[in-house]
Amino acid sequence: MRRPLIAGNWKMYKTIAETRHLVSELVPGLQAVNGVEKAICPPFTALLAASALLEGTDIRLGAQNLHWESSGAYTGEISPLMLAEMCHYVIIGHSERRTYFNETDEVVNLKVRAALKNGLVPILCVGETLRENEAGRTAEVVTRQVREGLKGVDLASEDAPGGPTDPGLVIAYEPVWAIGTGRAATAEGANAVIADMIRATLSEKFGALVAQGTRVLYGGSVKGENAVEYFSAPDIDGALVGGASLKAADFIRIVQAAAGG
Repeated sequence: MRRPLIAGNWKMYKTIAETRHLVSELVPGLQAVNGVEKAICPPFTALLAASALLEGTDIRLGAQNLHWESSGAYTGEISPLMLAEMCHYVIIGHSERRTYFNETDEVVNLKVRAALKNGLVPILCVGETLRENEAGRTAEVVTRQVREGLKGVDLASEDAPGGPTDPGLVIAYEPVWAIGTGRAATAEGANAVIADMIRATLSEKFGALVAQGTRVLYGGSVKGENAVEYFSAPDIDGALVGGASLKAADFIRIVQAAAGG
């Protein structure tokens, strides 16, 4: 069975001092929940402080972005080598990166490959805009983003991080129209996209073992009040949480929901 994963994307929030305060509030509650993998993804500036506070816990640390080169004259960028010293996960291809920073499928693919090469587990984000959704283009957009994002990647190899049944990759289905809007997709609708589009594409590219072994999260206005509904869907393996991850009680409640509590 795929172990549920709840990852908090803090976006551009929390100073170092605020990070220390929030992590100190999170640790006791998250440590008390078993059967669920927990991760937080603070801003780059707060990673070191968070890492120190998470030492000795089972809470993973993730970054929100990376550059695809290991080093070089790329002012302002962060390489996978720098992140691998502290992080387990890295979010790649979030809709805000695609929209505000013009990240193309090609750029996303370079970043996914760089993450895998350097021992980081990508959380590859895919999802359609409201206009694309209303035009009936969800399948076209989502399957393209999965195919192009994983171009040149061999998740079916026995040399993959966990073998073909645990390929060392997480996908997050985040319909852009549901992120930060309060307009969450229905659990039934999100599950259908994951099963019929994301897993189907993975199966086509890498085989059934990879498709069934890959964890696929839902993201988009996930809260404590609606989390149980999502986690009861058979193909939703957890959540990539935005705003609710910035408040300890809210994030812990979502993790508890994933554990069946």
